[in-house]
Amino acid sequence: MHKLFCGCVLLLFSCVTPLAQAQQAHDDGIPAAAWKRSIGEPLAGAGTNVVLSASNAAELQKVADACKELGGKTEIVAKRPSSEANCDDIVKAAVDRFGRLDILVVASGLNKVSKIVDQPAADFLEIIDANVTQSWLMARAAGRQMIKQSGGGKVILMSSARGLLGHPAGYTAYCASKSAVDGITKALGCEWGDAGITVNALGPTVFRSPLTQWMFEDNERANTVRKGFITRVPKGRLGEPSDLAGPLLFLASKASDFYTGHILYADGGYTAG
Repeated sequence: MHKLFCGCVLLLFSCVTPLAQAQQAHDDGIPAAAWKRSIGEPLAGAGTNVVLSASNAAELQKVADACKELGGKTEIVAKRPSSEANCDDIVKAAVDRFGRLDILVVASGLNKVSKIVDQPAADFLEIIDANVTQSWLMARAAGRQMIKQSGGGKVILMSSARGLLGHPAGYTAYCASKSAVDGITKALGCEWGDAGITVNALGPTVFRSPLTQWMFEDNERANTVRKGFITRVPKGRLGEPSDLAGPLLFLASKASDFYTGHILYADGGYTAG
């Protein structure tokens, strides 16, 4: 039987922020603490070597420590994919440490909620840069290495239910950015098929994290908001970090070798209704 996982996985937490700043990041509510449980730990536990990259080295170290406890080998790169040079450096660090790059996971996102008539153009461009341009740059850098070394690879980008659905609260920039990520996913799935590289995206909805913990509490505000949201979720609950582990492991493993150009919604059926 062939191994389901192999080689080196590169995880990009490009918008890891202190909790005080988290209201501006991760519309889907999944900052570093939750990514550790839902992405870093499952991949390390599956036997991959894990390279972690973000600007916040202290947060990355927490994820690395958790991965090491599961027997995974790790490398930290305190850089964001905010430039071509940084993306090349991040990939180089993975190759220098582990000899190759087999899996890329871009686990990042930025949102600044504002009605379009009030939103500065600079905020729109910042969201597009963080969610679209940086994902494109990182996919390009990783793809070049995967094609060079041969043997295929896995690229997993971060979409959202908002890439498919609109939102009345002021999400024009975020929805546009995640729709663009979906387009990149589909185009690269076609472009890299003959190279053996699969390109897919995860599309989560609201998950438990420090940012969204208030929605899980037992008080009037949380109960009202949660009840209203859950009426659109066939599974009848909000997401837990563990709910992302299965979809991620599938997309990162050989089990998904014939699956490319798709957005896999981890949303309890939210986008189905």
